[in-house]
Amino acid sequence: MPTTHAQDRAVLSDHGLEIDASTPETWTALAADVLRGLTAEGEKHLPPKWFYDAHGSQLFDEICELPEYYLTRAEEALLRSHGAELAAAFPAQELVELGSGSSTKTPLLLEPLLATGHLQRYVPVDVSPSALAHAEHHLGQRYPDLDIERRILDFTTQLSHLGHRRGGGRLIAVLGSTIGNLEPVEVQAFLEAVRAQLGPRDAVLLGVDLVKDVATLEAAYNDSAGVTAEFNRNVLRVINRELDADFDAEAFDHESRWNARYERIETRLRANGPQRVRIKSLSLDLTFTAGETIFTEISRKFRRETVAELYAGAGFSLDAWIAGDSNEYALALARPS
Repeated sequence: MPTTHAQDRAVLSDHGLEIDASTPETWTALAADVLRGLTAEGEKHLPPKWFYDAHGSQLFDEICELPEYYLTRAEEALLRSHGAELAAAFPAQELVELGSGSSTKTPLLLEPLLATGHLQRYVPVDVSPSALAHAEHHLGQRYPDLDIERRILDFTTQLSHLGHRRGGGRLIAVLGSTIGNLEPVEVQAFLEAVRAQLGPRDAVLLGVDLVKDVATLEAAYNDSAGVTAEFNRNVLRVINRELDADFDAEAFDHESRWNARYERIETRLRANGPQRVRIKSLSLDLTFTAGETIFTEISRKFRRETVAELYAGAGFSLDAWIAGDSNEYALALARPS
């Protein structure tokens, strides 16, 4: 479950680490997540949000171009062919994109929204300052009359920092099937937090990957070029840099497998031999046996009825479902009910 800054500080305090007020929240969150996940009983785990430093964001952009990774192409195709339809259904005055990254596909949504004559403001939200800076520069040049305000936030825990927009017209978009990285209870909590930021004349748009054949799903997360493997291992490099650790990232193998029961891809790092790790900033020593895993990510796949139920449970009604002829990916627009 997402945690608050106070809870993160408490975890560090319990471990004997006192954090002063000048310590960035992102560092505190990373340190607390590492302590929780790598000292947990049972399988060790780390949240996928820590893949995304500047190098991780670049790797993910590369993943989106891989032949096996159909998600980005499927979503972009829907935005190209149905963007005007979405804009007509909800001509937003403000677009807030959560988990925006470098905003490479955002113009496919911005263009039709700008064409309505209503859009005034774009708010990219992400935990990566470098990705946001790139997005602001690139989009600022392309759309000089559009107000762009980047926000460095963890949208799973800090959504209330957005503040309310008076008068309606806010569209909160979460593309790339990002919600697939959250457990069901986390999705519910997240959508409830989104609902708290929206008024009766606002809306939310989710991009969701749909359940399909196992071979296609597993290939998308096990590309032949090994880019996804490097992306997965990048979380260890982030820990090495930010927390002064000495993980040998190459001593961990990447694996992603389909779990039919939960309808999700599960991604892990598996130690290919014994390893001792020192995380100096946390005064933490770890040992890994050969074959031991770190659970790093889930990628849930959805059905229309599942998405409608998730929306309804958070106080929304599904307003538009766009899946195209292939029915492999969908854009789901909802309004407060």
